Amino acid sequence: MDSIDRQLLALLQQDAETPLAVLAEAVHLSTTPCWRRVQRLRERGYITRQVALVDRQRVNLGVTVFVSVRTNQHRADWLERFRATVATIPEVVEFYRMAGEVDYLLRVVVPDIQAYDSVYQRLIRGVDLSDVSSSFAMEEIKFTTAVPLDYAD
Repeated sequence: MDSIDRQLLALLQQDAETPLAVLAEAVHLSTTPCWRRVQRLRERGYITRQVALVDRQRVNLGVTVFVSVRTNQHRADWLERFRATVATIPEVVEFYRMAGEVDYLLRVVVPDIQAYDSVYQRLIRGVDLSDVSSSFAMEEIKFTTAVPLDYAD
């Protein structure tokens, strides 16, 4: 990965629909070598997919909830049930296994507290959880899907 590849990735992270001619001009290449580089970035797994980012407010999902889960269950079968349960809940948009005091962290998007309660009920029906703590975001200060590219090899 060189500086041109990093520039291409940065541009594509901002707008994956940027026309090839615009990309090529921005990185000072003609369109064919630029296209080859983008294809190579896809083939090598640097670009995993292209998606449309939906305005959550426009689709009535203005509430973000961070759900911290602590458990005394650390068996593989329990974790598989938990993963399977979370996979069936579309409102859970991120799901992490953590180190530290919290075992799992989920980011949930819903229209209101009642909808979150429905998500919570589905979670606890699916798997035994020893401690669930929910924090409601008051304001989104920074949100990006772009990752920093300074560390790329």
